Amino acid sequence: MQPKARFHVIYLFVALAAILLLQQLMHAAQSVAVIPYSEFQQLLHDKKVTEVEIAGDTLQGTLKRAQAGKTHFVTTRVDPQLADKLDTAGVKYSRHEESNFLPTLLSWIAPALLFFFVWTFLMRRMGGAAGGTGSLMAVGKSKAKVYVETDTKVTFADVAGVDEAKQELQEIVAFLKDPKSYGRLGARMPKGVLLVGPPGTGKTLLARAVAGEASVPFFSISGSEFVEMFVGVGAARVRDLFEQARKQAPSIIFIDELDALGRARNASPYMGGHDEKEQTLNQLLVELDGFDSTSGLVLLAATNRPEILDPALLRAGRFDRQVLVDRPDKLGRIDILKVHTRKAKLAVGTSLESVAALTPGFTGADLANLVNEAALVATRRNGTDVTLEDFNAAIERIIAGLEKKNRLLNPFERKVVAYHEMGHALVARSVPGTDPVQKVSIIPRGIGALGYTLQRPTEDRYLMTREELENKLTVLLGGRAAEHVMFGHLSTGAADDLSKATEIARSMATRYAMVPELGHVAYDTEQSPLLGPMSGGFSRRTYSEVTAREIDAAIRSIVDQAFTRARALIASSRDALESGAARLLEKETLTEAELTEIFKDVKPALEIKSGEPRLPI
Repeated sequence: MQPKARFHVIYLFVALAAILLLQQLMHAAQSVAVIPYSEFQQLLHDKKVTEVEIAGDTLQGTLKRAQAGKTHFVTTRVDPQLADKLDTAGVKYSRHEESNFLPTLLSWIAPALLFFFVWTFLMRRMGGAAGGTGSLMAVGKSKAKVYVETDTKVTFADVAGVDEAKQELQEIVAFLKDPKSYGRLGARMPKGVLLVGPPGTGKTLLARAVAGEASVPFFSISGSEFVEMFVGVGAARVRDLFEQARKQAPSIIFIDELDALGRARNASPYMGGHDEKEQTLNQLLVELDGFDSTSGLVLLAATNRPEILDPALLRAGRFDRQVLVDRPDKLGRIDILKVHTRKAKLAVGTSLESVAALTPGFTGADLANLVNEAALVATRRNGTDVTLEDFNAAIERIIAGLEKKNRLLNPFERKVVAYHEMGHALVARSVPGTDPVQKVSIIPRGIGALGYTLQRPTEDRYLMTREELENKLTVLLGGRAAEHVMFGHLSTGAADDLSKATEIARSMATRYAMVPELGHVAYDTEQSPLLGPMSGGFSRRTYSEVTAREIDAAIRSIVDQAFTRARALIASSRDALESGAARLLEKETLTEAELTEIFKDVKPALEIKSGEPRLPI
């Protein structure tokens, strides 16, 4: 007999047995009469009972003659004394037997269920506190969030301003769509692609766009999620992550903030190590060596601190392609603004090119925030659309901070602030090649700014000459020079200006080699978070005390010359400074057109006056 046939025969026998049992139960129920105890007493008195079986409080028996077709009966006896009284009264009586089965069952099951639910709740809380998924056995499982193409809903059309990076990643998309034919000429796909750039430039967005374009599973996880308090958990999660990705290949693994996981080993040997992090990094290196580049698995990672990554992670065969995602230029900012203003209602004639010109150095995240702030400004004024003035107000709020009109200054402080800000504007007007001043205000903003001077760059700049840096220093010190010329004293209002001016002068002397006495030598490099053992965030000096003294003298000379020049420019146009300060005290804010009218008689100083000292070139 076939197994399938045997299976059906067994079910047939079970069904027949169930039918027979059911028939017997029904027959027994039909042949046994359940009678009250009072009727049993009467039957017993009439001698109609043949046999009785006593089982606790239940009586079962047989009648001499069948009554209503039934020869068997069952009844529940009552207390004899009570039965005698009821018989005397001629009352028909019986006893109802209550079942205790359900309460007894619940008394055993309810505590067990309560204990089980409490134990499950506590285990989940402990698992969540430890970063797990609620089970102690799942602590080594990867916590990567898995997305499919329909989840990401991001394509390259949503990414703007980073055209070069998009072109680099087009190859990744082509490979994931057709991994077999991509290597027909013997080429192999890079195992790992590292996206490098400042925060907010769109590295994570680019990775999601790659997944959306390729229509493949996208495993997204942060580098910090690998490291836990338990030893070996990070390495186990790395193994599990790659195992899941291999099962769903072609797929993408994206590790955000790679520096949290791939920091250089033994970076600070005297400050102790972290064996768990090193084990996790070692496992990642092993996995990068272990998977086949033709399997359709691509590893993407993002970091804004590539200098602290372990060199073994960046060697060829692991992360063998680095894609720079830098701050966008003016054209890139225009494209980004077009993407973020799709849902915004712009006023007719609002030029995104003008907005892009006002935002040099802004990243994609900054521009997205700018569009949102401009929409909020328009909403607060009950406008029907977003205008260029709303964008200007949003830029001021982002750069300078929120206006604090309730912060009241005494008349003398307001006067000092007015002359200070007009000093910046006057020097910026007098010095050639500087960014034009867009607005001057003495309304306090932000945390400590009592006023501000907003300069608008005309174009993106990537190089600056020594003369341009000296002009920038002169503008920075114009406010302090105006205070000194008008009041004969100095105040604390120029603290931020002095800090910026000193930093520029230090860079001129130590990084740009713009001081002939110090030679064409760079005494300082770009500040890096990884500056060697026991750095602790402090730079390591590589020059002597004599050179340090010369550097200090050069910095002091550069700043002093800029202050002397600013003071001379202020003194030569004192009337314009006074009229501008009076107008500023009256209106509190002056626009570019009003400043042009005030300074119409001030001519730019094309050259530094011969009487002023200047460092030789």
